Amino acid sequence: MRVARLRGVPANGRPVDGRKVPDGRKAPADRDGSAVALRSHRNGLVGRLLGEVIAARAADAGRPTVLDCGGGSGTFAVPLARAGAAVTVVDISVDALATLARRAAEAGVADLVTPVQGDAESLDDAGLGSFDLVLAHGILEAVDRPDVAFAGIAARAAAGGVVSVLVDNPAASVLARALAGELDAAARELDALDSPTPPIDLAHVRRLCAQAGLTVEQVHGVGVFSDLVPGAALDLPGARDALADLDARCATRTPFAEIAGRVHVLARRPG
Repeated sequence: MRVARLRGVPANGRPVDGRKVPDGRKAPADRDGSAVALRSHRNGLVGRLLGEVIAARAADAGRPTVLDCGGGSGTFAVPLARAGAAVTVVDISVDALATLARRAAEAGVADLVTPVQGDAESLDDAGLGSFDLVLAHGILEAVDRPDVAFAGIAARAAAGGVVSVLVDNPAASVLARALAGELDAAARELDALDSPTPPIDLAHVRRLCAQAGLTVEQVHGVGVFSDLVPGAALDLPGARDALADLDARCATRTPFAEIAGRVHVLARRPG
């Protein structure tokens, strides 16, 4: 696997799995007041949950360390850094990592973000250490061998560390296709659920976590209504906040959570 730390966002002498910044300072409680970036519309419920994880870790061990596998241009990495975490992003795309470096610099957290060009499926070859929080968002659907990839990702979680998994919900995809009038496509996606290699779903993620020695602590449906509400309705005053609140209230409530567009799992390594 090709691994390279990109120029423009230096590691500042900090080990990838280091617990401190170079001069030994403790992490600030929050660089932007109260982790506003993690609670943005773009990150929504998942951002809030990740913010809670790193806040708890910071209280116990100083600056939290985060590994974002396939994190690309920093949708989560930059807000996590703004909230005080030291974030390493592994992604195969040089262009995405260049965008990450620019966004980190613009946000004033270049010293806390380390882009690493490499394959998130082969983390054992990257010489990385262990992390307090490991993100596997949108990875499992994109790899040929999700079981092997997840084992390597989970291995990067430190004792007591958390792995955050975000996958598409195949049931929601069938529903969305049908509601859009794409009935043939809905039927094909329904048939795929019964194929020898069905799409990744919550049951599969639970099995992967168990195989990796992780304990699932939280499961949320993400975007229960977001993909169903017409875009024009969101232009009304207060509509986006109302939608975010509605999604959050239904994220763990049956039967709504089961039709959410994505599934988010937080699993912890004992220790």
